Amino acid sequence: MALPSNPLRDPADRRLPRIPEPCALVIFGVTGDLSKKKLIPAIYDLANRGLLPASFVIVGFARRDWGDETFEEMAREAAKSHARTPWREEVWARLAGNFKFVPGTFDDDEAFDRLDATVDELRETHGIVGNAAFYFSIPPLAFPTVLKQLQRTGMSDNRQDGGGWRRVVVEKPFGEDRASAHELNGLVDRVFTAPDVFRIDHYLGKETVQNIFALRFANAMFEPIWNSNYVDHVQITMAEDVGIGSRAGFYDDNGAARDVLQNHVLQLLAIAAMEQPNGFEAEEIRTEKLKVLRAIKLHDDLESTAIRGQYTDGWVQGRPVKGYLSEENIPATSTTETYAAVQLGIQNRRWNGVPFYLRTGKRLPKRVTEIAVVFKEAPHMPFADYDTKTLGNNQLVIRVQPDEGITVKFGSKVPGTGMELRDISMGFGYGETFTESSPEAYERLILDVLLGDKTLFPDAQEVDASWAVIDPLEEFWQGTKPEPYESGTWGPAGADLMLQASGRRWRRA
Repeated sequence: MALPSNPLRDPADRRLPRIPEPCALVIFGVTGDLSKKKLIPAIYDLANRGLLPASFVIVGFARRDWGDETFEEMAREAAKSHARTPWREEVWARLAGNFKFVPGTFDDDEAFDRLDATVDELRETHGIVGNAAFYFSIPPLAFPTVLKQLQRTGMSDNRQDGGGWRRVVVEKPFGEDRASAHELNGLVDRVFTAPDVFRIDHYLGKETVQNIFALRFANAMFEPIWNSNYVDHVQITMAEDVGIGSRAGFYDDNGAARDVLQNHVLQLLAIAAMEQPNGFEAEEIRTEKLKVLRAIKLHDDLESTAIRGQYTDGWVQGRPVKGYLSEENIPATSTTETYAAVQLGIQNRRWNGVPFYLRTGKRLPKRVTEIAVVFKEAPHMPFADYDTKTLGNNQLVIRVQPDEGITVKFGSKVPGTGMELRDISMGFGYGETFTESSPEAYERLILDVLLGDKTLFPDAQEVDASWAVIDPLEEFWQGTKPEPYESGTWGPAGADLMLQASGRRWRRA
């Protein structure tokens, strides 16, 4: 007689969280801002939530004359300063002693030999059986050098003799155009096998972005109207109130389109516009997103539908700020855009004829990322014109950050003896509905890397399809100057004219 199965071992049982196998996370560029402000705090938060294995090691690699103790002190300070969850000494005590530091430069063979020996030693000292993920928190130009070092030492191999897995995590931007991305993809795939490559876009780790799947495919009320029969247009906004900070060198070489449109914004578009996948598996979701990205078509008239701008002196949040050309280490003759807005369409049955308006920029009035689905007007309204003069289009707005949530905007009668109609809003906010605060994107994504779950990670084909959209824009803009816009405003006048040409306007975010 067969013994009954243990319900606590059921993978579908939500009472037990998914916890990775014993493993190491090797962070290249561990002394940089990304590591200090995002990665190490996320690791602490995962530990605080009980989602890391007992045998988990953080290995730092950087050009510093540090030992393990110094690295641990830096990590402790970073976690205390930037962690989302409350500080608990007992949690840190479980992590303490599991920090290893290897000093060296990316072209230093001896340093990588020491790193290889360190990871090998962890098999015996921490029982990680060869499991290691390599996180590239480094400039994209350094990717090829580090990849070749991992290949030379054999650290990229999922070695059969000792078992275990090896994975690599690369940050955006992945390449600077379609050709360079294709070359880099080829190099990565020669060093690591395709299932072991995780191209990270932290926006896909945000709870609100993931909730788009639930909103569309777990409810019966939205999907019937999620198409060109009912949708007038879609606006996707990613606005920042900050300038370029310390990223002058990187930003001036790339600009807003390469830095944000190519990855974050096009990924949001793909998720919002995709067809329902056959299942919530990585391959199924990537297949549907890729169909959308490959169906994108830019407008024939790029002169009026591809707008870029550059911020000048102005006021943001009540304080004066300097223009882009006055920023430290920015050439006075720079023609790099800090704002980009573009109109495009998706050539498929669902979205034929529906314009998608994308915009992103720095030094705008506020920080906000949202997807606004704007519906068509009712085909006939039996009300007097003066009763509906302030009535606008119905909207469904998905707020990605801050104040994550969903708002529905629709018309309602104003109390009184008349039949005046006005727009009202009903909203759902994560912070008000759920008692547990949403985890940071890097928490979810780091955990998924350690678990080997690629659902939220774009693959090489998605990267290629995204660059196929951006490259023609960059070619069109080559040799032109961006339109100036005052800091603290919503961008250049050309972006407003783009929508006004069809009787539309940007939503007030």
